Amino acid sequence: MNKKTFAAILLSILPALATAAGSHGALQHAGNDLSDNASLQRGAKLFVNYCLSCHPAAFMRYNRMGRDIGLTEDQVRDNLMFASEKVGETMQVAMRTEDAREWFGAVPPDLSLIARSRGTDWLYTYLLSFYDDPNRPWGVNNLVFPQVGMPHVLWDLQGRQAPVYKEEKAPDGSTARKIERLETVTDGKLSGAEYQQAVRDLVNFLEYTAEPIKLERQQLGKWVLAFLVVLFALAYALKKEYWKDVH
Repeated sequence: MNKKTFAAILLSILPALATAAGSHGALQHAGNDLSDNASLQRGAKLFVNYCLSCHPAAFMRYNRMGRDIGLTEDQVRDNLMFASEKVGETMQVAMRTEDAREWFGAVPPDLSLIARSRGTDWLYTYLLSFYDDPNRPWGVNNLVFPQVGMPHVLWDLQGRQAPVYKEEKAPDGSTARKIERLETVTDGKLSGAEYQQAVRDLVNFLEYTAEPIKLERQQLGKWVLAFLVVLFALAYALKKEYWKDVH
């Protein structure tokens, strides 16, 4: 293997290595269901109430979103539009770029494709893994995204979590503290199971925004595969017919 090929392979796996390195333990399974319109509607509500203040979803239009998840334009306009005026507009934020840089140090990323770039299991685990850390600017840290620069916007739903540490010995004989688990220190508005379902709904919606046509693509893929099977059978029969005198 030459150096250029090795470098190309290394660069291709760096994102996966970075995600794994930032994770404490295995990711939890999100268990999304894009055919569940009720879940998508709840996720859309959470997104516009808790995420859309800072994070746009600039590749998604309100009317397309409403139509896909079973809402009328009036329902979208009355319940999900707080930063736009026309139902055909994309899901933008009211916060100016200059203000975002001043307040956060960086512009919060667009979340249209976040479920494809990070993965739904990563997002689900991330939103469950905030914990109190007085050394961080927003007072919180995250197990799967250490030194996160985002506040825990869902804290009023989940409550506050604190880390429980354990000591581990290194090969050189020294000891280091490692987070073993998180435990609730202040209850939120939702129970643990209710909060997990709320996060699952939000991640479900983010997976939808990343590829609104996914269910249609999968359904079409079945027909394409069936067509290819039939085409193969016809092509094989035609081949036998053409070559029967030769064989």
